[in-house]
Amino acid sequence: STLHPEDLIEPMRWKKPSTIFVCSMSDLFHQDVPFEFIDRVFAVIRNTPQHVYQILTKRAERMSDYFATRIIPHNAWIGVTVEVAKTKNRIDYIRHLKAPIRFISCEPLLEDLGELDLKGINWVIAGGESGVQARPMKEEWVLNIKRQTETNHIPFFFKQWGTWSA
Repeated sequence: STLHPEDLIEPMRWKKPSTIFVCSMSDLFHQDVPFEFIDRVFAVIRNTPQHVYQILTKRAERMSDYFATRIIPHNAWIGVTVEVAKTKNRIDYIRHLKAPIRFISCEPLLEDLGELDLKGINWVIAGGESGVQARPMKEEWVLNIKRQTETNHIPFFFKQWGTWSA
């Protein structure tokens, strides 16, 4: 994991309010990212209230440990990736966080997730995997999630089918 402290000032230069996906190609809560660096990231988030920051992790337990002693800024959306059924427990780590938006990203969706406990969740994203090694996603898996979000009156965003060879 490579830290890029020089990138932290970038959002301060932007005048136009933007939505920023933090660490889109990595994970802010990776074990190699020290909490001190994450503190610096959240200082920027707090100091740029005109922007909305989306923070997504597969490391829900570490994120929960981090927020146990820190306040989530009002402009930080917090999410977890749930790509297979055995990772549904990640949802429990964000359900009670005091974040303005708590979201689940089912991307890449790799199997049917079954029933989801969506209590405390504000938004769900689903999508297929991209790239030459992409694994297939079935329509019924997506429709299962969509049905549950509709039942629970939660916004649902379908991102993409993904790419794979049949």
